[in-house]
Formats: sequence, structure tokens, C-alpha cells
Amino acid sequence: MNFSLARTSLIAEADMIGIAGERAVCDPRGVLYFPELRLLAVSDLHLEKGSSLARRGTLIPPYDTGATLLRLQAVISDYQPSIVISLGDSFHDGGGAKRMHQSFRERLEAPMAGRDWFWVAGNHDPEAPADLPGETVRELAVGSLLFRHEPSKVRVEGEISGHLHPCARIVQRGRSVRRRCFAGDGGRMIMPAFGAYTGSLNVLDRAYAGLFRLESLTAYMLGSDRIFAISRSMLRPG
Repeated sequence: MNFSLARTSLIAEADMIGIAGERAVCDPRGVLYFPELRLLAVSDLHLEKGSSLARRGTLIPPYDTGATLLRLQAVISDYQPSIVISLGDSFHDGGGAKRMHQSFRERLEAPMAGRDWFWVAGNHDPEAPADLPGETVRELAVGSLLFRHEPSKVRVEGEISGHLHPCARIVQRGRSVRRRCFAGDGGRMIMPAFGAYTGSLNVLDRAYAGLFRLESLTAYMLGSDRIFAISRSMLRPG
């Protein structure tokens, strides 16, 4: 991230953060890792989105699944978690797992071996992915945390969710910077989309209304090799 965020007092470089009393690494590749739990969370992989769009007549390069799986393999290799939770919309539609090429299936199953793997049901993939290991759940409680796909409108402390594909925008010295981000207030967190062909929605959009304590809202913007914690006062729409 080649701009002078570090020189702005309202912005602090983030590494380890707290969510409802649990410590987590906010990784700039878009995953959360809880070292005490040996748990890695990732959201909105949207595997096979390219093939899904192709079936509807929108032809785009079919490279999304391979690119997403390579990144996923890398973070799992780095952290070596005992538990992996994929927070819904892991596949872009209910038939994605069946369409996935065998080489991609093998690439996905390799890091699953020897780990507790949970597929949280999403709105794009409400059923278990066909012929893949792992357990499919609607939501999952681990310690003080609750993992689910869509954020609850009723506040739940410790909730980790996805679905909204958050991003943040700031303007500094006339330059606009817009990046994917984690969005949190210390009590709950919404994760960025991990998939290669996924869009994003600004954290100031009305879709987030009522989800956070506004005085504590922080956007953890993804940099190339670090996370930047952006206070709400710095955030801009768009």
C-alpha cells in the first residue's frame, strides 16, 4: 500500500486484534487466525463463479477457482490450523462442487486432510458441497465466538460473519484509496470476500446500518503485506 497512512495519527497499523475477548491475527490476505484456538476463518470463496457465469452466457476467463485455491493453500500452509471454517458462499452456486475440475478438487482436499473443516451454509450454497469432506453447518459456536454467513440484525457479541464483502475508502492528500477490509467494533467482525471474482460493498453503505457500534467501528484495510486500521472518522462513501 504505497501511501503515507503510517504518518496519519488516526490510522494505526494492525496485527493482533481482539474480538469479544479472543485474540486474532487479521491477515492482509483476507483471513482471520485465532492462535489460541488454532482456528482459521475465511469467507466468500465463491469457487466456480466463472463457470457459473458462463452457464448464464457471461464469458469470463475461467481462472478464478485455481487462483482462489492457490491463495487458500498458502494461508493454510503458513498457519497450520487445526480448524478451518469457510463462512458461506464457498461455491457460487449449489452445483459448483460438481462442476469443479478434478485437479481443483484434489487441490482443495489436500489441505483439508487431518483438519476439522466446516462449511457454513451461505445464500449461494445452502446445501453441503457434493462429494467433499468436511461438515456443513448453519452456524458454529467456538468458545466465545459464533461463526455464521450473514450478520445478524440482532447484535450478537463474538459474531464472525461474511456475506457483505466489505471494503473501505479513504481520501488522503487528494488521492482516493479503496480496498477490501475487515469491518469490526471489538465485539463482532465482518470478513472480506476471499474469492478472486468477488466485488465489495463500502462499510458506510446502508446495508451495514445497525450492525456496529459506530464510535468503535474500524475498517481493517488490506494492504499488500500489512493491515491498516482505519477509524470511522477517516472513512468516505463510494
